[in-house]
Amino acid sequence: MVPRMTLPTQLVLRVLLEEPGEERYGYEVGEAAGLASGTVHPILARLEGAGWVESRWEDVNSSDVGRPARRYYRLTADGVHAARAGLARAHRSRRTGLDPWPAPEAT
Repeated sequence: MVPRMTLPTQLVLRVLLEEPGEERYGYEVGEAAGLASGTVHPILARLEGAGWVESRWEDVNSSDVGRPARRYYRLTADGVHAARAGLARAHRSRRTGLDPWPAPEAT
């Protein structure tokens, strides 16, 4: 499954591509992308479902660190390539006015 390259999805991918091997937690991604948590987390979930992103829960005791455990995300090796290709297609489509991922036909 290839996720739609909405502008918020593109912003999230750009943040993750800044340091492809680095783990980032959802709030951090949202801050860097300029997006709200309610926008970022569904995008990260879709990207994970597509195999572009993997995640893990931080192994901490919440009372020791004074906050809830964080869920960290990073691009998979395939996700790095797919994200770069997807962003390139989205960029080309903006220039040409064509949608590289047309909406599915109603059945």
